[in-house]
Amino acid sequence: MASQPLRLAEEYGPSPGESELAVNPFDGLPFSSRYYELLEQRQALPIWAARFTFLEQLENNPTGVVLVSGEPGSGKSTQIPQWCAEFALARGFQKGQVTVTQPYPLAARSLALRVADEMDLTLGHEVGYSIPQEDCTGPNTLLRFCWDRLLLQEVASTRGTGAWGVLVLDEAQERSVASDSLQGLLQDAKLENLPGDPRVVVVTDPALEPKLRDFWGNPPVVHIPREPGERPSSMYQDTIPSDRVEAACQAVLELCQKEAPGDVLVYLPSEEEISLCCESLSKKVESLPLQGLPPRVLPLHPGCGQAVQAVYEDMDAQKVVVTHWLADFSFSLPSIRHVIDSGLELRSVYNPRIRAEFQVLRPISKCQAEARQLRARGFPPGSCLCLYPKSFLELEAPPLPQPRVCEENLSSLVLLLKRRQIAEPGECHFLDQPAPEALMQALEDLDYLAALDNDGDLSDLGVILSEFPLAPELAKALLASCEFDCVDEMLTLAAMLTGGADEAWCQARGLNWASLCQAHKLRGELLELMQQIELPLSQPAFGSEQNRRDLRKALVSGYFLKVARDTDGTGNYLLLTHNHVAQLSSYCCYRSRSHGAPARPPPWVLYHNFTISKDNCLSIVSEIQPQMLVELAPPYFLSNLPPSESKDLLNQLKEGMEDSSAGSESSSAQEFRDPCVLQ
Repeated sequence: MASQPLRLAEEYGPSPGESELAVNPFDGLPFSSRYYELLEQRQALPIWAARFTFLEQLENNPTGVVLVSGEPGSGKSTQIPQWCAEFALARGFQKGQVTVTQPYPLAARSLALRVADEMDLTLGHEVGYSIPQEDCTGPNTLLRFCWDRLLLQEVASTRGTGAWGVLVLDEAQERSVASDSLQGLLQDAKLENLPGDPRVVVVTDPALEPKLRDFWGNPPVVHIPREPGERPSSMYQDTIPSDRVEAACQAVLELCQKEAPGDVLVYLPSEEEISLCCESLSKKVESLPLQGLPPRVLPLHPGCGQAVQAVYEDMDAQKVVVTHWLADFSFSLPSIRHVIDSGLELRSVYNPRIRAEFQVLRPISKCQAEARQLRARGFPPGSCLCLYPKSFLELEAPPLPQPRVCEENLSSLVLLLKRRQIAEPGECHFLDQPAPEALMQALEDLDYLAALDNDGDLSDLGVILSEFPLAPELAKALLASCEFDCVDEMLTLAAMLTGGADEAWCQARGLNWASLCQAHKLRGELLELMQQIELPLSQPAFGSEQNRRDLRKALVSGYFLKVARDTDGTGNYLLLTHNHVAQLSSYCCYRSRSHGAPARPPPWVLYHNFTISKDNCLSIVSEIQPQMLVELAPPYFLSNLPPSESKDLLNQLKEGMEDSSAGSESSSAQEFRDPCVLQ
């Protein structure tokens, strides 16, 4: 006999010929004509054939875990959430809402817009989304799309699983830190033993299916049949072009001159190359002798903000979408008929031994290459031009994308795992276990920041740090600003550092409006969080010399792990923690602040980012006094520094300050206050 959710699935979504007065079960209103138009499109998707199988597995599987395996563009990301909502509706939503995670905030917002349209519901009411600085949900939200890092923070702050009854972990093959960590936490929690009978649906590309099956103990797998018809034709170049941007532009112009039907999707490694390509193409397509309107060139990357919605809008003109790894899996664009693929990606890879990020230009995985080529399928199938030889990926590409948990700074993750009361982060199950040195470095950093107590658990300060959506060192600096009466200014700094306008872009154009808007929202969120925790606030006093000194003190309180010294007066900086040589960024104001004569670099700086690149660059820096470092950094941190002239200078300075304060409280101690309050 059919189960209750299955009966609902058979009744929900009548065809246009059945009843024009059918009522939407989620809001009680009649379906619109738009709903029926989209329903026909949904029923044509490859995933539709697996609908009843999926609902049966979701209802009857005793372990509570279901895997869904299918190719990009098969409809997984839009249809699975709706079917889970039907399942939860049949339960009366008594056991929580449906939450769907996405590895990128842009994907969460875009999918929420699309799914709300397909379900004939109002965005922000029954269907909503939660991304950084934007919560478009309400008390009646039944289906929520969420950035996976936000959900990880929610789960880490509770003993159970959260307020959801069905959790959909979408795009698991992206291997984001949050997605891998959530799976580890949920597996350790033993879903069948948790109250509320929660369900977990893991949606993935077929390439990762075997690994996920082993990880979850061989749960049922719903396979989505391949789309019928011919696959896109793939063409490979004999050699890799020396100028990728120019080669991609020429390929697009040739398609436009042929007036080939359908939109074009271009994959380049980085946001910088995306911007260059868009600028060049926008100028060149205007002069093409075309019968209709010139193509519309659109970028698609995280810095686009809400402008990404233009990618999905119906236009009279052909669209040329220029993107990178963001659109490997997370964005489906049905109108695409032509793909131009560079076969490369630029990724930041963190090295825990020297606490630095490397910008790595590397081949994409075979899984990504296949996904990119499939973007061009359709009726009739399109084409994919690969700007590399066929042997390039066969010889150099890994089978799957690299797991980000093996490539990112894990300090924030370890802080959340400690919040979850996991004694040893290495004991948490991961699809791929992080390197021991990465976990050790994260624990060491948290210990230096006084986020851990003597037993290795979270200290009271660590609990507060875990509440902030910031890197631990920046959260510590924000808390220190309460001691130094510069909260207002530090809130702005924290928001700008996290919102992060691209330096090169700002240098060329003055401002990045989307980043400024994001920073403004984040600042309000941080202020509200500080008020909830009842932290002391201060009135703005920006501009005075004392205020500038106080800001530097607050920054040193959190960023003492990121300090460098100019060893020879020419800008050759030696990093204190590992004696690595670096230069100031070419966009740094300290390199151009003098008029006429060359600028003299500051002797001591703290930095926000250190990237191993052509010039080993320190970016976003602030000049500090070494006395501040001696006063505010933990003594055991200073003693653990590797031998160097800088360490000797700090020890001499420390001895001199101790001698001057012997027998009484010195004026210096009064000025810098008691660092133990924050440590």
